[in-house]
Amino acid sequence: MNYQLGLIGFPLGHSLSPSIHTAALKARGLQGDYSLFPISPEDKQGLKDLLTRVRAGEIHGLNVTIPHKQNVIGLMDELTPTAKSIGAVNTIYMRDNKLIGDNTDAPGFLADLKKVSNSSFIIPHSALVLGAGGSARAVVYALCNDGWNVTIAARRIEQAQQLVDSFANYQLQVVDFSSLIIHHSSLIVNTTPIGMTPNIEASPLPEMTTFAENTFIYDLVYNPRETKLVKDARAQGLSATTGLGMLIEQAALAFEKWTGSNADRAAMQKAVA
Repeated sequence: MNYQLGLIGFPLGHSLSPSIHTAALKARGLQGDYSLFPISPEDKQGLKDLLTRVRAGEIHGLNVTIPHKQNVIGLMDELTPTAKSIGAVNTIYMRDNKLIGDNTDAPGFLADLKKVSNSSFIIPHSALVLGAGGSARAVVYALCNDGWNVTIAARRIEQAQQLVDSFANYQLQVVDFSSLIIHHSSLIVNTTPIGMTPNIEASPLPEMTTFAENTFIYDLVYNPRETKLVKDARAQGLSATTGLGMLIEQAALAFEKWTGSNADRAAMQKAVA
């Protein structure tokens, strides 16, 4: 089998996925390639054409990133329960002649959070999620199912409210960015792109924000390797991490769906170290 895999998104210039998946294939002795498919938000036909190649068996698996995590939903034959609950797809594959939309972001985030936090959070678990986009949906879903009390902070309150409405079974709170109270949170997760290369001096939180003792900071941004948010938290003696671990975990889970082989996470990590 020669696995043809890839990533849909726009833009894709800084993606680490090719390095990660090439390492994963090599570690398991599998033949294959991982390609980038930059498709602009307006190119609906380009998206359909690419998915036709998956249906035809020409491509064996795709990852999906911004801005297509929700755009592809209507083009799937079926969504996994996780993807349906989150309302976002980041992994695509064929099963039983059906095009399946899956989401490995949520389990990938939770697996990495538990790996890197190394501490019991304040009980009851209290998390503040910054942002309300597709990545936020996965993080909120993961935390809610793990028993956390979640507050969503967003600049676009209507977007945050839509997120809350789609998770009607959970008790979620929404606050405006301008009225943040962060000292009650044992975990703060940034799901916005603020602080991403090339805007590395930006942070989603105001300058001189003081964090509560023992707050854990998780920034989904992984380029640069130490974001300003992470740097500021560490300067106050707190534990903080970027989203590189989540990137590896969600990629490993997708790889396993596509190939049926266990992913060598250490080899994937080494490829981007």
